[in-house]
Amino acid sequence: MDSGATSRTQLVERAERYAKTVALPIDYSTVSWEVSERARRRAGQCLYNPQTGAVTIRLTWAAFEAYGWEQFSGVVRHELVHAWEFQQFGASNHGSRFRQKAREVNAPRTCERFTDGRLALACADESCDWHAERHRASAVVTNPGRYRCGACRSPLRVTHRESGESWRSHDGYERARRRIGDEW
Repeated sequence: MDSGATSRTQLVERAERYAKTVALPIDYSTVSWEVSERARRRAGQCLYNPQTGAVTIRLTWAAFEAYGWEQFSGVVRHELVHAWEFQQFGASNHGSRFRQKAREVNAPRTCERFTDGRLALACADESCDWHAERHRASAVVTNPGRYRCGACRSPLRVTHRESGESWRSHDGYERARRRIGDEW
């Protein structure tokens, strides 16, 4: 894999250079770039300040490492479409205008996962293979007893992957959090 970048600074520099080769009418004087170390679900993000017109494109280092530059350049194009939409229309989403422009510049509409969730949800019925992942302690994670399997309506079980702790209720979640402690 020839990523062409071995540091966050190099990734930003490469993304900035590459962006200017993408056929989109963007005012790059209002665009800033940064790298996220925290993001686990999104490979990139485009933020817009309507008061100033400033656009910030935030790229996720873990996604870059997982994808390599060839695939990650699609993430850059995706975020550039958002930047274009913000600059032209003051808002951006993944609607029809976005999809059309993304097709024009060969930008993916979504990206493949680059990390596993740290929490695994599964159906408590072992004959059912329904499962999902979460990165954060969402409502279904903290209180799985209130929710049911999406396939067979059985109760759910949540497992903290790193520790192996599992629970099926809010009380179980609270006990697991105490046992896991700082490693949560």
